[in-house]
Amino acid sequence: PKRDIVFLKVHKSASSTVMNILFRFGETHNLTFAFPIGGGNQLFYPHHFLAKFVQGFSPRNPRQFNILCHHMRFLQPEVQKVVSRSAIYFSILRNPVQLMESSFMYYKAASAFSRAHSLEEFLNQPYLYYNPANGDSHYARNLMTFDFGFNPNGEVSAKRVQLMVEAIEASFDLLLISEYFDESMVLLKEMLCWDLDSVVSFPLNSRDRSTKSPLPETIVEKIKNWNRLDWEIYTHFNRTFWERIDRDIGRERMQQEVKALRERRAELARTCLQGTGSVAPKDIKDSSLRPLQHGSAKILGYNLKQGLDKETERMCRRLVTPELQYSSALYKKQFAPKHR
Repeated sequence: PKRDIVFLKVHKSASSTVMNILFRFGETHNLTFAFPIGGGNQLFYPHHFLAKFVQGFSPRNPRQFNILCHHMRFLQPEVQKVVSRSAIYFSILRNPVQLMESSFMYYKAASAFSRAHSLEEFLNQPYLYYNPANGDSHYARNLMTFDFGFNPNGEVSAKRVQLMVEAIEASFDLLLISEYFDESMVLLKEMLCWDLDSVVSFPLNSRDRSTKSPLPETIVEKIKNWNRLDWEIYTHFNRTFWERIDRDIGRERMQQEVKALRERRAELARTCLQGTGSVAPKDIKDSSLRPLQHGSAKILGYNLKQGLDKETERMCRRLVTPELQYSSALYKKQFAPKHR
């Protein structure tokens, strides 16, 4: 099994769920994480990543960590200072239409969105609200392009898109697609040589359906045009994602693998969860399992069954612990004061 991993955690793309998978694997195998200094949740995002943002790194005595997975703006030469040369790099992409809609709800307080009453209003006259010079403007346009380290306001030419795609392909071993999450997990499992249980997960940091509504076609087109760089990146890697499945696994075996993954998830849900799945934030009984609520999105969570034996309880709790709580527990463990 591969233990040296860089995950570029792209915003609002099921990346919290992937992070839970990496946290669990790292914890189980006693691996080290490249945590932000002071145990924060982002590596000084939205600045480009620098090795010095990592707790425990010093240029005089460079230290390598197994897993780098907190939010960052990608800059490979700096990333290479904190991980092994043999590290596997991967990331996850999401359809920019859903991504934009999700960002608008989640980052409603961002300068570009706060004055627009609706996404439609924003898209009708984006430059009335959007100012690229604002420090939080990246949430409102080509967010994936930005997270990968490129300029989200760059011109959209075939040449530039090609250069971006080639740069991503040169840096990353695998790009997952959040719309095909289960297929993505199968590809990840194969590439990392992990077992099924290592990639099984429950959806984390996901939004209550009551705040979602289907978008009219006119808005969809406007979102694609406004986020054209993201759209080009997404369509390219969505295509190569399926080419890779056909080449490495085949559709038939993929179906069987996905079925096994879903059956295992359902089995774990029956073992671990009260009820059948996620619940509204107000209904989460254990406050340590309540996810951070952000913007005008309602972020769902889980209730664990009572009376589980210790081992099962520990396994189940790991599956449903929200990112911030899990991250801070692992940070404390990794940097526990050494007793003399």
